[in-house]
Amino acid sequence: MPSLGADMDEGTLTEWLVRSGDHVHRGDPVAVVETAKSTIEVECFYTGIVTDLLVEPGTTVPVGTPLALIGSSERARPTRHAPTNDKPSEPAAPEHLREPSSSPLASVPAPVPSAAQLPAHTEAGPLARHLAERSGVDLGGLHGSGPGGRVTRADVEDAAAARPGTAPSRARATPFARRLATELGVDLATVTGTGRDSAIRSSDVRRAVPGPAPAAPAGPVAPSDTRPPEDRTAAMRQAIAGLMSRANRDIPHYYLSTTVDMAAASDWLREHNRRSPVGERLLPAALLLKATALGAREVPDLNGSWTEDHFTAADGVHLGVAVSLRGGGLVAPTLHHADTLPLPQLMTALKDLVSRARTGRLRGSDVSGATITVTNLGDQGVESVFGVIHPPQVALVGFGRVVHRPWAVDGLLGVRPVVTATLSADHRATDGVVGARYLAAVTRLVQNPEHL
Repeated sequence: MPSLGADMDEGTLTEWLVRSGDHVHRGDPVAVVETAKSTIEVECFYTGIVTDLLVEPGTTVPVGTPLALIGSSERARPTRHAPTNDKPSEPAAPEHLREPSSSPLASVPAPVPSAAQLPAHTEAGPLARHLAERSGVDLGGLHGSGPGGRVTRADVEDAAAARPGTAPSRARATPFARRLATELGVDLATVTGTGRDSAIRSSDVRRAVPGPAPAAPAGPVAPSDTRPPEDRTAAMRQAIAGLMSRANRDIPHYYLSTTVDMAAASDWLREHNRRSPVGERLLPAALLLKATALGAREVPDLNGSWTEDHFTAADGVHLGVAVSLRGGGLVAPTLHHADTLPLPQLMTALKDLVSRARTGRLRGSDVSGATITVTNLGDQGVESVFGVIHPPQVALVGFGRVVHRPWAVDGLLGVRPVVTATLSADHRATDGVVGARYLAAVTRLVQNPEHL
């Protein structure tokens, strides 16, 4: 179970997106995990063959608990080994996909069950055994299709479907999708799968429900979670409050603000959008985010993390963007390498991230690796916001609403569009002089939009 945020101690596995015997690559989504704040697709840290799924859907386990076993070779027969710290010989993964200290998907050979556990000459994982017992399937009579002849869940499902009096089902679907289809009265034979090898996922089942699709703002929910949406929102707020309480207690915040003249940015944006197709038009938020990222690159003392009593500068600018959810609460997914994205690409990435955050389709890489966070409450009418730093980061930038105010330029008074930019920063890592230099850089960048 990966750590998907500083406030996460445990997670609930709601759905597997792979089965025993599947070949997976580093970065592939393999499972759906529900935390107190959101539902996340967990990505694999290794390339190999899934040999065992160790956790049943609906189970809540602590961070660091192994979820699956992955073999390094399809031909290799799993054997029992002592734990090893050897790393795979593949090239290093990107920072947001590097293996954690306690990997949720361990690339180690799968242990062979003892003779007392299985019938003679039969190998099967715990999920396959559980399904066989529930379905009344004799494992001893099956020929496994998995690595080394191992019986997989698919083998058990096929055997159960082939029994006399049982109608065969050819639809490939995740276990949670099957249960959800039964609950919602959806015939899987009529559903088009969007998962690996066209497997049907829970989101496919929801889309196939006759009439208005059931609302699922927080993504797929574990079968064991019968809480109404308002209770899940309360749990999310409790998790957020716990993290912010610790941040307020442990981080010595200092706060700065400045007012930015947006006249040049507004004129440039108006002209750009006039000449661009509808799909390539920009919102003011794109300019503010790009200026935030470039400012963090210019002032790296605010772009990184405070851990083990010292500051570590990040090797890239990865913006955490606060996103409010339709059902209440918020998440802060990450725009990786935001300082290098051209404005149209950044705008597209932002729209995609917000959309997936609000429909429960974020991945693990989307909610990890942020080096500085930005929050923009301008669309809510707020003129300024002083946020709480998200540990282990050392800074948070806030923007309010663009308003028209009397403003003097070259000794002449006029009415100009302005926005209030704020900075919350960690006094252990920097002081007010560094913070002021950062806000000055953001101001200069916003006022020269042609260089963003």
